[in-house]
Amino acid sequence: VCSSDLIKSAIMTTADSVNFEKKPIADQLNLLPADVFATGAGHVNPSRANNPGLVYDIEPKDYIPYLCGLNYTNREVGMLLQRHVNCSVESRIPDSQLNYPSFSIVFGATVQTYTRTVTNVGEADSVYTVNIVQPRGVSVNVEPDTLKFSKLHEKLTYEVRFIRLANAPNVSASQGSLTWTSDKYSVRSPIAVTLNTSELL
Repeated sequence: VCSSDLIKSAIMTTADSVNFEKKPIADQLNLLPADVFATGAGHVNPSRANNPGLVYDIEPKDYIPYLCGLNYTNREVGMLLQRHVNCSVESRIPDSQLNYPSFSIVFGATVQTYTRTVTNVGEADSVYTVNIVQPRGVSVNVEPDTLKFSKLHEKLTYEVRFIRLANAPNVSASQGSLTWTSDKYSVRSPIAVTLNTSELL
């Protein structure tokens, strides 16, 4: 059974980052190349989305730390999940820590670390290596940099560290991507970074 989050992941990670002419997607307002804030994951590619290789899935229980972190009451979270929840004993996370198929980073001079888990829905025995397009002014490190699957529906977890560079350009935002690639599949996650330059002054 496919969850809505699994379907969304398949659509996002297989989207095309260029147009049909293999050129950058244009912003409809000025016809200049659009940034990640305008394009999102890119143009939907239905045929690729039907066979994505890897997916980022989120189970209902994964929303508990997020909803508790928004300071909803136990009753309000319980109504959403249709069961009793005690936020006082639950961990709390921001939305950026959900197992989402993209990364939206807002930071100044700090290091930020995120964890993601991917599920193999492609081929049983498969090896994926990571390819990173670094956003301007940010270093992106992924551990491990190789994911080895031995069966279908196997889940593997990786960690991403985003580090603001000391010589970062004076820009308010930048973009990049993180792509897991095997012999058959390419699973791309867009990275959008908002840089708070005032923290460095």
